[in-house]
Amino acid sequence: MTEHKPNPGLRAKKSLGQHFLNSPSALKKIIAAAKLSADEVVLEIGPGTGILTEALLKTGVKVIAIEKDARACDVLTGRFSSEISEKRLILKVGDVLEGEMVTANDVGHKIVDGNYVIVANIPYYITGAILEKFLEYSPRPNRMILLVQKEVAERIVARDKKESILSISIKAFGTPYVVTIVPRGAFVPAPNVDSAVLAIEDISVNRFSGMSSKQPAEDEIKRFFDIVHAGFAHKRKYARRNLERVCDHLKLDTIWKNLSLDGKIRSEDMVMEDWINITKGIK
Repeated sequence: MTEHKPNPGLRAKKSLGQHFLNSPSALKKIIAAAKLSADEVVLEIGPGTGILTEALLKTGVKVIAIEKDARACDVLTGRFSSEISEKRLILKVGDVLEGEMVTANDVGHKIVDGNYVIVANIPYYITGAILEKFLEYSPRPNRMILLVQKEVAERIVARDKKESILSISIKAFGTPYVVTIVPRGAFVPAPNVDSAVLAIEDISVNRFSGMSSKQPAEDEIKRFFDIVHAGFAHKRKYARRNLERVCDHLKLDTIWKNLSLDGKIRSEDMVMEDWINITKGIK
């Protein structure tokens, strides 16, 4: 494999939120956090100039790289021509948020929940959309390692002990943690903020099991998020008062008593398990 240059004449497009990683130390931490074995399939979103792609391929995994920028695809096609011909790298031009970009023909077997990994340096502006697409809907990866904005990563892990719709949404599906902070100078061009390597492990829908014997998991997931959104609708109100929009106050009294919740607790002070149990109680 040809040694990769950080930016082989490819000018970053601001409209695509491109900031090319240019830090060997950050790269090593991403690969270590991914805990890859050679028989795995990795989905890389926005490979750009291919610095992360090269590191992934060196682990022996099969990589599906989806790139929206046709210029970057031209660079990647030339640099990884042998890996593409060997089908160790599947390079696709397109928007990962639109349609089914990964198919059985791409990887030689059907992509289903839990049989692939996402490792990517994603544009900040689509972080929420990426997390929603690959956590709330099938096929889900078994883990994700993402370079995201530092403040977003800290909100997801609730570093200040205050939960949010975002943090609860991630924790409902997996276990997030911050691997390392990546300073803005590790990118070309440098963004205006620092980044963080965010890992989300043990991704599944197991936390939604038992909510109802009649509804499929996808319906239960939607119901869970309807309840969480209602709970966070008015930040200054107590959680129980917010939830009166979606549940009778007498039933809420029973749920609060069964869960030993403080009547004056606010949504930001409730943990993910509280929301799961509340959803189970609201039938």
